[in-house]
Amino acid sequence: MKYAILGAGGVGGCLAAYLQQAGKEVTLYARGAHLEVIRRSGLYVEQSTKPSFTAQVHAIPVGEETTNPDVIFVCVKGYSLAEVLPDLQRISTAKTIVIPILNIYGTGGRLQKELAADVLDGCVYIAGERTAPGRLLMKGDIFTVVFGHRDHTVNAALQTIADDLEDSGIHAVLSTQVQKDTYEKYTYISPAATCGLFYHATAGMMQKDGEIRETFKTLVKETEQLAAAMGIALDHDMVQKNLAILDSLAPEASTSMQRDIAQGRRSEIEGLVYEPVRLAEKFGITLPTYQKIADRIALKGQ
Repeated sequence: MKYAILGAGGVGGCLAAYLQQAGKEVTLYARGAHLEVIRRSGLYVEQSTKPSFTAQVHAIPVGEETTNPDVIFVCVKGYSLAEVLPDLQRISTAKTIVIPILNIYGTGGRLQKELAADVLDGCVYIAGERTAPGRLLMKGDIFTVVFGHRDHTVNAALQTIADDLEDSGIHAVLSTQVQKDTYEKYTYISPAATCGLFYHATAGMMQKDGEIRETFKTLVKETEQLAAAMGIALDHDMVQKNLAILDSLAPEASTSMQRDIAQGRRSEIEGLVYEPVRLAEKFGITLPTYQKIADRIALKGQ
């Protein structure tokens, strides 16, 4: 399999580095100083719980032509999806497997309308961020990629991708119920981002008993209510599952949305904080804690 990674931040960069270290054929699309440092010195991955390493990843500028990859992982932020669509259309064919692993629920369905490729749904569990050009930081042990077809089918190509990920040290979940599984990720990342932004909280602050942790739990429960209204049957007690994820993180970890807002950059606030409120209205339910937080954040102009 020839892999292309579109998005070189904490998700895409770590994915490319792990695949390259395992000897897979991977091309990473990057920009600016980040690209220059990777080409000159490699991509350094600092890990809080495992040995750090430098991967000599093949990196090229966004927009540069390359041979058509077999698999494209789309790892950009949700607000950048429209910007990279022309690149996806150019480098993919009808045989290309495209796996979006964004934070925003439903990305695969939106891309399926825009590409002739074999577009799957997917998500990723990782606490990773870019700290400087050519440098990434992973906090904690979690690195899981979930992906699959909406029609529940599994084939040899998808199994090869799963095997390659596992061989690279990335836990792969080849899902036969991917819409449910990707929504389960949303029941973590949306509450974590919303609660973290509202309280200016790190993972460590949410790991302690008290108001912040209880708010996180309430937000998770509200995403479960939204799932029921949308007809998505969740298999797990998402509060307990998501608390286990939260408690496994390094105390200083935070969501990328929080970091983007703190640094005055574009963020995924629309898809992570405001979208649950819009969906609740669409499906005829109320999410009082989401509504309260969204209203207060909106008053601050974020």
